[in-house]
Amino acid sequence: METVLAFVIGGLYTAGLYMMVRRSFVKMVIGLALLGQAANLLIFTMGRLVRGRPPVIGPEATKVVLPVADPLPQALVLTAIVIGFGVLAFALVLIKRVYETTGSDDLDKMTGGDR
Repeated sequence: METVLAFVIGGLYTAGLYMMVRRSFVKMVIGLALLGQAANLLIFTMGRLVRGRPPVIGPEATKVVLPVADPLPQALVLTAIVIGFGVLAFALVLIKRVYETTGSDDLDKMTGGDR
């Protein structure tokens, strides 16, 4: 299962980087979201994928019986999902405002007030 997820993570990183080098602001934000999801899958995979075992050790247990899932990567991924959703919501509002101001989502046509 880890091998399949390694290929999926590599594909997500590749697609995210490809989308980030595009000239469209919308495609750049989609690439950023893909990179975030690839990082989440990478962290989740590093915590070992264990089927049928909870990440919590029961109160009657005196020692850890392997295999057991690691709860730290699960907590990190859950936090990263929430933060990624907030960043994506902010980026969508930013895209809307930039499009209203410039009339385009092309990064080369956004010359703003730098002059």
